[in-house]
Order: sequence, then C-alpha cells, then structure tokens
Amino acid sequence: MKRILKSTFGSPVALILNLILAYAIYFIARVTYFCVNYSYFIEGFASTPLSHWLKGGFMFDTTAILYTNALYLLMMLFPLWQKETKIYHRVCKWVFIIVNAITLAINLADSVYFPFTLRRTTTSVFQEFDHENNIAGIILNNTFTHWYLVVVFAFVVYLAWKLYVMPRTEAKDYTTAKSRWIYTGKLFACLAIAVVLTIGGCRGGLQSGVRPITISNANEYVERPTDCAIVLNTPFALIRTIGKSDFVVPDYYQSLQASAQIYQPIHKEEYLNSMVDAEPTKLHKKNIVILIVESFGREYIGGFNKDFFGGKYKGYTPNVDKIIEKSLVYRYSFCNGRKSIDGMPSVLCSIPRFGEPFILTPASMNTYTGIPGLLSKWGYQTAFFHGANRGSMGFLAFANKIGFQNYYGRQDYDEDARFGGDKDFDGNWGIWDEPFMQYYCTKMGEMKEPFMTAIFTVSSHDPFVVPDKYKNVYKEEHLPIQKCIRYTDMAIGKFFKSASKQKWFKNTIFVITSDHTNQSDHEQYKTDIGGFCSPIIIYDPSGEIKAQRVDGIAQQIDIMPTLLNYIGYPHTYMAFGADLLRTPARETWAVNYLNGIYQYVKYGYVMQFDGKKTKAMYKLTDLLMQHNLVGKVPEQKKMETELKAMIYQYMYRMVHDKLMPTKK
Repeated sequence: MKRILKSTFGSPVALILNLILAYAIYFIARVTYFCVNYSYFIEGFASTPLSHWLKGGFMFDTTAILYTNALYLLMMLFPLWQKETKIYHRVCKWVFIIVNAITLAINLADSVYFPFTLRRTTTSVFQEFDHENNIAGIILNNTFTHWYLVVVFAFVVYLAWKLYVMPRTEAKDYTTAKSRWIYTGKLFACLAIAVVLTIGGCRGGLQSGVRPITISNANEYVERPTDCAIVLNTPFALIRTIGKSDFVVPDYYQSLQASAQIYQPIHKEEYLNSMVDAEPTKLHKKNIVILIVESFGREYIGGFNKDFFGGKYKGYTPNVDKIIEKSLVYRYSFCNGRKSIDGMPSVLCSIPRFGEPFILTPASMNTYTGIPGLLSKWGYQTAFFHGANRGSMGFLAFANKIGFQNYYGRQDYDEDARFGGDKDFDGNWGIWDEPFMQYYCTKMGEMKEPFMTAIFTVSSHDPFVVPDKYKNVYKEEHLPIQKCIRYTDMAIGKFFKSASKQKWFKNTIFVITSDHTNQSDHEQYKTDIGGFCSPIIIYDPSGEIKAQRVDGIAQQIDIMPTLLNYIGYPHTYMAFGADLLRTPARETWAVNYLNGIYQYVKYGYVMQFDGKKTKAMYKLTDLLMQHNLVGKVPEQKKMETELKAMIYQYMYRMVHDKLMPTKK
C-alpha cells in the first residue's frame, strides 16, 4: 500500500511532502538541541509563549531549508520530461538525504558547542580553528562522549530514507506531444512559483521594505538573548555570516566629536607630560604579568562567591582564593566575549567584542596596538606565552600584531633542556599548565626589567582531562571542567610560590583573568549576563595597590588603561575601557554582546539594547534576571545615551581605521 501511495504523486506534490520531511528533521534537531542544553533554556521556556519559539523557528528553518535544498528543488521541478525516470529520482533522493543529513549533523554537533559560546556557531569558527591540527581528535572524543547524538542522527536519517516520497515515473505518461507540453507547462509554472516563494522564504518575507532576516531577528521571538539559539538553526547562522560586513556605523551621531561628548575612548594623561623624562621609579615603572586562564569563570572561584552562597561555597580554587585576599577585586567582574579569541583583544588591547570576534573581522587589519606594543616602545621587554603549537588559535600572529617582542610556545618549551619536553604535552592542546607555568616563571627571570608578559593557559579546556598522575587527586565531579579547574588552580599556586622567590616579584603587578566562562553548575551563571562572569584580580605584592573588595564593576577592557595609568605611561592611547583606580565605583561599568543584543551594566542595572531600543532592564542584584524593569527606572535613558555613544565610537573607528589616537 505504501509503495502504491507513493507512486501516485507527481514531482511537485512529492517535492512538497519531502520539504515537510525536511522541516521535521530540523524540528527534531531543535528539540534535541533544547534537551542537551535544557538548563540554559528552561527559564525562557517557562516565560515565553511556546508559539513564539515555534513561529521564529519555522521562519529560520524555512530560510535554511530553501537555501540548502535549492539544488534539490531545481532538480525536482526542472521542466524536462525526459528526467522522469527511476534512476533520476534515485539521484534526487540521494541529494536530499545527503544535504539534510549534513544539516542535521551540523545542528546536533552545535548543541555540544553551545555551553561554551551561548550562541549558534557562525562562519567565524572556521577562522578560529584554522591553525589547529588536533581538531579531528577533539571531534572524535566528543563523538564518543556524546554518543546519544550519533544515535539520534542515525535514527533520523534512517527515518528520512524510509519516509522519503518518490514521485510517479511512468514513461507512458509522456508519449504524446500534448502530454509533454502539459507536463512542461505545469512544471514551468511550478518552478516559477517556487522561485518566488524561495526568494521570499530566504528573505523572511515578500513584503515591500523587508530586509533579509539575520541572526539578530531572532530577538523578536524571545525574551532573553540566550534563547535566540533555540529559535535559530546552525545552517542559517553559517549561511547568513558568509562574507557579511561585520561593522556598520549607526546614525546615533553625526561625528566622532559629537559622540565623544558622551563617551571618549582616547585616554590623555595631561598631568604626566612634565614627567616624560623622569626617573622610571618615579613613574611606577613596574613589571606587568597578566595571566589569561582558560575558561576560568568566576563561578568556580570560592573567593568571589562566598557572599552569594552564605559563606558555605568553597569553590575549586583554594590557591587563587588566597591571592584574592591580597588583591584588588570588584564585586561584579565580566569578560567582554565568549571565546578565547575575544579574550586576547579585550585584555591586551582594551577592544571588546561587538558582533563577530574582532580578530576574525577585516577590521583586525586596521592600525592598532595593545599594551605590549605601547610598553615595548617605552623601554619594556615584552613576551607572550602559550603552551600550544605555534600559530594555534592565531595567537602568534595576533601577538606580533600588538607588539610582543617574543613569543614562546610548545616548541620553545620542548627545546629547553631544563624542562620535560614533549612528554609534558597533554595530547590535545599543549603543554600541561603546571610545567608550562614553571617555564613561564623561569623565562621571566631571564628578562630585563621592566618587562611585560602575558600567558594563556590551556589545561582547563575540552576534552577536560588532567595528567595521569593527578587522576586520583582531582577526580570527576559534577561537571567535567571542575577537576581541570582544581588542577589549574594548583598550577597557579605553584607559579606564585616560585615567582615569590624571584628578585623581580615585589616590583611586579599581577593580573589574573579568564578568556571566557565555561560549563555552569549554578542558575545565576546561566543567565544572559551570568555567562560573562569572569574574574578580574589585580595583585600588587608591594602593597602599593591596596588589597580590597570594591562594590563596583570591572571588565577585561579595563585592565589595559588601569595598568598603563598606574605605571605612569605618559602618552595618549586608545582604550575602550576605564581606569578602575581613578573611576568612582558608581561610575564603573561593563559591556558585552550576545546574539545581537548589547548588554550594558552600570548604576546597579543590566540593560539589554538591540541597537534601536531597550529590550530589558534588570537590577544587577536580580541574579536570575527574572524582573524586567524596562521603562520603569530613571537610569534607563542615561544608559541608552552612553551605550549609543560607545557603539558609535566603536563602529566608526572600526570602519574608518581609527583605532589609534590622531597625531597632531
């Protein structure tokens, strides 16, 4: 009966039924995506009508399905009667199954990646991992650890194969000229209609004035930016970001000068002009050491959470907790992006992420520098350390771009006979943190003061393993990353123990931060703003920077201006962040970008702004972001004005290559 039923349909009807099958495949992928990341979406699921998610999902799925099945659609409706054979339609079936199996695999795989980014994957991922040679191993490992997704994939593809509708292929139907002309006319009309509908489906509508839908349109169907990922699908996110312009100057202001009246990223230290030729000691010309710790979210650090958990939360970082007691820290501290390649420009150049990762945009070819470039020209020796292979993540190129004089990676570690060589390689990303941080300490002891260095650690990273000798020390916990955090914390503790014995230690300012956050155990860290909670720890062993816990806000882009101004850097420079040491606690702020929404934190509130209007306002103390106060707080208008000036300055400088102060 099933075979007879299928044989009664012509190509147009069979096409429609098979496209419905494609929608079913995308729907199953979305349900799986939701289930895998249930804890991130459940709050939005409870507060947003399901019909909104379904409507948005249908629209984005339509675009993705029509884009990816365009060849199949053309093959089925091409008005040539000779193609109506069993062989031809077997080829059509294979095209349909292969294309939709690939999109299914992409959607399922991205469900694993979501907790690390809180967004659907875009084309920037190909540039992000362009220089990696271990991706195959990482994918294979995730395939085994997420075997249930492989089962879902195989089952759905099997069902698609069985449910695929083959059209009628009776040659006798086209033996006369009249039947052939009828066939041709019918298929031509169907193809013409399909072209119009496809254009409309790909654009998101046929109405006049409708612009092609983009990723940011997902915010129309959700209450929280994080939930955009459940409305979108990954093929759409990939397609829509191919060759797209990353930065567009908004029409908030008419010039840089006008926006600078509200927000100015050019830092001028007029009072230092008379001190340019002063002795280094009078300028606090200290060493600077920046530790960018992989995935070291604030959630894992007991010293930042004891107030939130009634003093009972010890976290996973006893060594860092001891450092916090001697450091300047802020109650609320944030990263400016969700990827490793966001952390580098944020921490070292004071450039946040607005849109796609800055390093992967054409604007990365602009003229700009960072703290190593500025200090290299001011008599500092500078070096960047990363235990991975040279070129990994594009860090070598970026380190050179922003002025680091030296770069030390896995190969350099291997060549140093004082250390363990390649036997200390973790088999995935690079040298284990413990030995590489000892190497880092040793190499700094060989540098001429004053020096500025930064290290990017690798061990607290997927696939989340620790050295064999520590497997019984740091055992599996609720989240795979937690044992790795314990291991890296131990490595940091040993690093500071070794560094404290060095002659340069007391003349050094240390900063500990993370590149981004990672897997989360607590609901307050799964919210839109909670996913950006990173530590900013400023430790001065000399005690000149007072150890205190400030009831204010700090962010990664504040690190560069804070350090430069403290050591007395005498020249004008550009930094999007603020000097924490000279900014009153009430005026401190943070900004980040998630799924087309800018999040601006200031005056005790978190504002979510889509580029045109404010979508939400939450008290910063509303940790679960449950009470939207949009339109109800007087600070909203002021925050909108400030954020617009910030966005304008950022976009204008990116588009017009104005990331350096203008020389007079």
